Amino acid sequence: MCNNGLEYIISPKSVAVVGATNRPGSIGLAIFRNLIDGGYQGILYPINPKARSVQGVKAYPALRDIPDDVDMAVLVVPTERVASVIEEAAQKGIKGCVVITAGFKEIGEHGMEMENRVKAVAKAHGIRLLGPNCLGLINTDESVRMNASFARTMPRRGNIALVSQSGAMCVAMLDYAAGRHMGFSKFVSIGNKADINEIDFLRYLKDDRDTDVIIMYLEDISDGHAFIEISREITLNAGKPILALKAGRSPEGARAAASHTGSLAGSDTAYDAIFMQGGIQRVEGVSELFNYALAFSSQPLPKGNRIAIITNSGGPGIMATDALIRPGITLATLSDDTKGNLKQVLPPTASVQNPVDVIGDAGSERYEAAIRYTVSDEGVDGAIVILAPAATTEILETAQIVPRIAGDIKKPILCSFMGLVDVSEGVEYLEQHGIPNYAFPEEASRTMAAMIRYADNLNQKGKRREFFRLLEDQEKASAVIAAKLSGRKEYFMTEKEAHELLRCYGFPLLRSRLVKDPSGVARAVEEVGLPVAMKLDSPDILHKSDAGGVRLSVKSAEEAERAFHEIVQNAKSYRPSALIRGILIQEMARDGVEVILGSTRDPRFGPICMFGLGGIFVEAMKDVTFRLAPMWETSAENMIRSIKAYRVLQGIRGRPPADIKAAKLCILRLSEMVSNHPEIAELDINPLILYPEGQGCVVADARVVLSRK
Repeated sequence: MCNNGLEYIISPKSVAVVGATNRPGSIGLAIFRNLIDGGYQGILYPINPKARSVQGVKAYPALRDIPDDVDMAVLVVPTERVASVIEEAAQKGIKGCVVITAGFKEIGEHGMEMENRVKAVAKAHGIRLLGPNCLGLINTDESVRMNASFARTMPRRGNIALVSQSGAMCVAMLDYAAGRHMGFSKFVSIGNKADINEIDFLRYLKDDRDTDVIIMYLEDISDGHAFIEISREITLNAGKPILALKAGRSPEGARAAASHTGSLAGSDTAYDAIFMQGGIQRVEGVSELFNYALAFSSQPLPKGNRIAIITNSGGPGIMATDALIRPGITLATLSDDTKGNLKQVLPPTASVQNPVDVIGDAGSERYEAAIRYTVSDEGVDGAIVILAPAATTEILETAQIVPRIAGDIKKPILCSFMGLVDVSEGVEYLEQHGIPNYAFPEEASRTMAAMIRYADNLNQKGKRREFFRLLEDQEKASAVIAAKLSGRKEYFMTEKEAHELLRCYGFPLLRSRLVKDPSGVARAVEEVGLPVAMKLDSPDILHKSDAGGVRLSVKSAEEAERAFHEIVQNAKSYRPSALIRGILIQEMARDGVEVILGSTRDPRFGPICMFGLGGIFVEAMKDVTFRLAPMWETSAENMIRSIKAYRVLQGIRGRPPADIKAAKLCILRLSEMVSNHPEIAELDINPLILYPEGQGCVVADARVVLSRK
C-alpha cells in the first residue's frame, strides 16, 4: 500500500540504524537489539564508524558505504549531526528517516532553528521524516515485524493502532496493554512532528487492513479541519472507532473576551469541537482509553441502547445501572417469556427484572442460564455481567461460560469480575478469550455507553454531509465590514450595525428604526408598531442592560419619549465619555424559547460556532456546545441535540416543540458567515427566539466585534 511515502517508514524492506552500538545502556543498542529480537523481516544495516559489527551484524562506517539500496534510516546521533546525516541519506536514495534524537524545538529557540534546518533538508530531498524527539515506531505485521523503537518490549500482535505525541506515554501504554492482554497493529511515537504528523498516520491507518481501532495521545493538533475530514472518513465510512486522550483541559487558557461566546469558549473548546465533529470518542485518562479500546477491539457494536445487567449482588447492579442511566442509556425491559424462563432457573429470592440478580450463592450453571436467557431477549442489545467474589462463587467456571455464550449470540458482553486478586484467574481467562473485564461495574457501564455513542454516530453516516452553502450577498457583507474597519484595528458593531451584516446572510430580523433625538420617536413607534423595545445604540457601552440602556414592552409613543430621555441619561451617568448614536426602537418579539448563537475565533483553528440555552442565564447555566466552522448539516443537528435544554426544545409540560429546523438553518448561516469573513472576531446572537415548530425564529439581540489580523 502506497500512502504519501509513509510505507517507507511503516513497512520498509531495509533499515539502517545510524548510531547503532554495542555499548550497554545506549539507545543505539536498544533500538538495534529490538529490531533483531522482534524478528524484523527485512535487512538490517548498523552504522558505526568505530565498530566492525553490532550484535553480530556487520557494521558500516557511513550510509554511503552500504552496497545495497536502503528504504529507511533510524537516526540516533547528536543533535547537530542530524541535518548532515539526512543529507547523506538523500544521497543514498533513502526515502524515510526516523529521528530519535532530542534537543530540538522542545528546548527553545536554538532547538527550533535546528529543527527547521532538519525539516528543510528532508523536504528538499523528498524524505519523509518521523520525529525528531520520538520513541520510534512498531509494526507487528507478520510480514514486517519491525520494532524500530527503544521501548522495552515488542507488543503482541493485535488490531489496535496507537499514535502518541509523547514517548513516555508510549512506553507506559505498552506496559499497561501487556498487562491487559492487548495487542497492537501499529505503534507510533510522532514526537515533534517536524514532518509526519497525526493526520498523516490517520490517512495511512484508514486503509490499513490490520487496524480496526485507533487510539491517540495528543498534546495538540496540526490542522483542525484536515483532522476532522480524515477522522470522519475513518469513524463513519471505514467504521473504525478513534479514541483520543488530549492533554490540557485547563480553563486558564481561556482568553479575555467581550462576548458571551468568547468567555465560554475556553482553551480546550476547539479540541472538544474537533473530536465531536470527527466522530471521535474523547476519554479522560489512560485507564479509560484502554477500557474503551479493549471493548471496541473485541466486541460487536450494540444495535441499540437497551442494556441488560446480570449480577450476583444488588449493590453492584445498582452502581452499573446508575452509570448507564447518567449518559442516557436505556435499561432493557425483559419480555414475559424471558422472565418466565428466568423464574424456572433462579431461586424464588432472585430478581427476574433488569438488573437480573442471580443471588450471591449462584454457581456457574445458574449464571449461564441467566446470561443466555437474558442476552437472547430480542429487547436486549448488550449485557454487563457482574460477579462479586464470595467463598462459594465459581469464578473460573463462570468466566469460561461467557465467551461461549458470546460466540452464540452476536451482542456485546462486558464483564465486571470485581476486585483484583480473588478473581484474577477468571479475569485472565476472560481477557485471553476476547471478553473485556473491568474491576468495577461503573467502568463497564461507561464503556458500554461509549460503544452505544459510536454506534449511534454510524447510524448518521447516510445523511448528507456536504458543506452548507448560501447564495447570499457575501460581497455586500464584505463591504459592510470594510467600511466599519476603515482606519481601525478593531471595531465593536452596535446592534443596528450588526443587523446590516446579519441581513446579508438571511437571518430573520425584527422591524427596527434608529432614532437620534426625541422628535423622531413617535414616527418610529408608528412604523415599527406597538409594543416596542428600546435599546441604547453606543459603540462604547458593550452591555446595554448594565447601563440601564434597555426598555421592553413600551406601550405608547408618550412612554417611548420618556424612555428615550431616561436611557440617554442612564448611559451618560454610566459612562460620561460614551458616544451615543441614538436609541434603537424595535418590534417586540413574541414569546418563545430563547437560545444563543455565537462565534469566536481560535488563534489556531479559526472560527468556532456556539449554540445553547440563551437569554440572561447563558453564562450561569453554560448549557452550550461548540463546533468548528464551516460545518456539515449533521454537525448543526448534533449541536442542537447535545445541549441539556434539548428536551425544552422538543416541548415539555404542554409547551409546543420549538422550530428546530429554523435553529439549524441559523447555525449553518452563522457557520458560513464567519468562515467567509475572518474579520469577525466575536459574535453573539442572544437571544435567538425560537417559535413553535413551523413558525421560524427571530434575532432579538446581536453584537459583533470586528478585528484585523
